Amino acid sequence: MRQMTAIELRDLLATAVSTVKIDVREEVELKNGMIEGSIHIPMQSVPGKLNELDQYKNDTIVLICRTGGRSDQVGQFLEQMGFTDVINLAGGMNQWATNVDPSVTVY
Repeated sequence: MRQMTAIELRDLLATAVSTVKIDVREEVELKNGMIEGSIHIPMQSVPGKLNELDQYKNDTIVLICRTGGRSDQVGQFLEQMGFTDVINLAGGMNQWATNVDPSVTVY
């Protein structure tokens, strides 16, 4: 799994590379802001959603949480399940808010 800073992710998203962005935070956390186009699947729900996620098995998947810890765990799980191109947003939404989008709340 690749680790990517908020700046690196911003730059990747500005290219033609197709990504599937999955936000694994809890519903109550989303009020602080989301990266546009993200799919919300809380961390605990990911194992039960594997059938739905299978369509993305060979796509570039970007995992997002508040600080990067939960998304890293989900990334390790997805790689064990055969997903081939997984990126963790290191520092999570807090780093995204600090370095890319100040409209997002740091919490």
